[in-house]
Amino acid sequence: MSTGELLSIEPQELQFPFELKKQISCSLQLSNKTDNYVAFKVKTTNPKKYCVRPNTGVVMPRSTCDVIVTMQAQRELPPDMQCKDKFLLQSAVASPGATTKDITSEMFNKEAGNRVEESKLRVAYVPPPQPPSPVREGSEEGSSPRASVSDNGNMNASEFTAVSRSYVEPQDNSSEARALISKLNEEKKSAIQQNNKLQQELELLKREINRNRGGGGVAFIYVILVGLLGLLLGYLMKKT
Repeated sequence: MSTGELLSIEPQELQFPFELKKQISCSLQLSNKTDNYVAFKVKTTNPKKYCVRPNTGVVMPRSTCDVIVTMQAQRELPPDMQCKDKFLLQSAVASPGATTKDITSEMFNKEAGNRVEESKLRVAYVPPPQPPSPVREGSEEGSSPRASVSDNGNMNASEFTAVSRSYVEPQDNSSEARALISKLNEEKKSAIQQNNKLQQELELLKREINRNRGGGGVAFIYVILVGLLGLLLGYLMKKT
């Protein structure tokens, strides 16, 4: 920090995180520690390269003012990333209640006998901020669970068991599924065989009934057998 009698300036070096083809800004804070109104003016050795807002102004007593310095987008890298540009901040006591409109170039003229303070500021290029480090393998969503390791480098027994199950259990479940499917197929095959057998017996009953159409008792037996056959088929189909 540069501490003059009129203004304190922070920082003393303008640091720009240099990137090609990109505008970069940094800020200055001017602090007025006096009871006077202080006018300031910012100059640079390379005015086409920088934009300063505000480049002139008035800092009221016991207050601060922020100045934004923007470097225009550069198309080429500077040699050795060095910058020879400099800034000059001039400050002078202004009349009470003064505003930016009241500032004149004559206020910063030392030859006219005015009290003018000057602070020189350097410019430096610094590396741009680094992007955040990528997430380490294993911490992403969908990755395999990993057991934690204790301070002595050994894995806890309970954690080892949990990890082991995560690989073994899917295999056990698949074998159970295959066994269940095989069992259902066998039951379905047995039901089909029973159905075929019942159909054969039904055909025999029909033939027997045709021989004895005159008997009412035979017709009653036929109705009972057909009902029992329907119940049996419904039970078997529900089971499969």
